[in-house]
Amino acid sequence: MSQAFVQGAREAFAGLGLMWRPGLRRYVLIPLLINLLLFGAGTVYAALSFEHWMNHLLPEALAWARWLLWPLFALTLLLVLFFGFTMLANLIAAPFNALLSQRLEEQLRGQRLLNADPPLPILIARTVWVELRKLGYFLLRALPLLLLFLIPGVNLLAPLLWFLFGAWMMALQYMDHPMGNHGIGFDEQRRQLKSQRLRALGFGSAVNLMTLVPGLNLLSMPAAVCGATRLWVRHFAPDPASPGTDQGAKRRCNTIQ
Repeated sequence: MSQAFVQGAREAFAGLGLMWRPGLRRYVLIPLLINLLLFGAGTVYAALSFEHWMNHLLPEALAWARWLLWPLFALTLLLVLFFGFTMLANLIAAPFNALLSQRLEEQLRGQRLLNADPPLPILIARTVWVELRKLGYFLLRALPLLLLFLIPGVNLLAPLLWFLFGAWMMALQYMDHPMGNHGIGFDEQRRQLKSQRLRALGFGSAVNLMTLVPGLNLLSMPAAVCGATRLWVRHFAPDPASPGTDQGAKRRCNTIQ
């Protein structure tokens, strides 16, 4: 079980090297610029609003422990803000991330994907629609979790619960790109990820950590797309040569002539 978690985390960090492969850099550039702008805005907002949120969320009865709870609130604010900005960045960059995932999978397999290069309007419509579905899924679960931060005592556990939830959402967020390129819908994506939950949480936890490291967070989106693509190829995708596998007809590849 722990091995699956480590494997998932390893694939996420492997994306940092994969994103620089020849033939991929042009697909990395736009997501990289989007990430740079949004994470820059998130960092500035976190720095300017930290004291306000600290005073608002910390109960007066715990004011004496302010120095002790300061790191906890700092981590919480970073997790919430950076996760929110990550969702927004992925909504904007979704079509480019889908293309990046497609090109990397073709390189990893040495084959061209079936139904590759859909018309750009269709690609944009599909990816944006799925991103909006993920956003709805996120909001329905994030709002109750955020309420935990307002409950004295319980709010001490809230950052851990938020981190785990964020790890799951990062797995859903980035595994959608390789899975979506094979026509796998959001409901089926969740089912497959739940079947390998620890591997998915390992991947998502590593992506979460990348978003919290200054400098590294600017590379986190294209790196996570590349890591998710390799995770898909190695641990989730059926053998393209096996026509009897689940959805195999949709996912098979054509060898480049």
